[in-house]
Amino acid sequence: MENVMGKVHSIESFSAVDGPGIRVVVFLQGCFLRCIYCHNPDTWDVNGGKKMSAEDVAKKVLEYENYITKGGVTLSGGEPLLQTEFALNLLKILKEKNLHTACETAASLPLKRVKDVLKYIDLVILDLKSIDEESCKKICRLDVNSSLDLLNYCEKTKKDVWVRHVIVPQYTLNFEKLKEMAVFLKKFSVIKKAKLLAFHKMGEYKWKELNFEYDLYNIRVPTQKEIDLAVKIFRDEGLLIV
Repeated sequence: MENVMGKVHSIESFSAVDGPGIRVVVFLQGCFLRCIYCHNPDTWDVNGGKKMSAEDVAKKVLEYENYITKGGVTLSGGEPLLQTEFALNLLKILKEKNLHTACETAASLPLKRVKDVLKYIDLVILDLKSIDEESCKKICRLDVNSSLDLLNYCEKTKKDVWVRHVIVPQYTLNFEKLKEMAVFLKKFSVIKKAKLLAFHKMGEYKWKELNFEYDLYNIRVPTQKEIDLAVKIFRDEGLLIV
């Protein structure tokens, strides 16, 4: 198997929130989206990160093999599918070791470019910005159709999906829109879980350090009552919320 080189931002061991069980998370460098609430803007630069081979990353992951046999490995970023060839090469190695694989993605690439990679992914964790075209472009400049294409393809191929959606006051904290999203998502049998994430301030310092223009300094975090109501909306539509 050809050993492709990639750019790796970091590798995190013993994660319990990036897929089922205890997992190793490999954060790949590079993303062309500019999500207004991104807490990892340091992963954007496609020229950043540490250059590593797929074999070397796999060896690092396998140091924790005894701990992740009931969990697995998750590719994250950045947008991990941006490094399509590297992700494919790495996932092939991991699947040869019978490890469960997951990928956190915003579906920012055309479906035809990532179909081969999806064959080696057991779980897609979809960062769904919005199902509304205008809102999606306002949040991250992404065409919402790419997310819907991925969801439809996963439904067709029976690929398990978890959905994540960030609740941001003045942007996505809209109960009518959340109801529309929940109704839309419940028709997909492959969606096993949905997670509503409260916007937080923990990544602001990175924007300052990188001297990036940040529009959310004056945006408050959502209240627990608002998050509880959003969760209820999804649960009322039969979606399993974590």
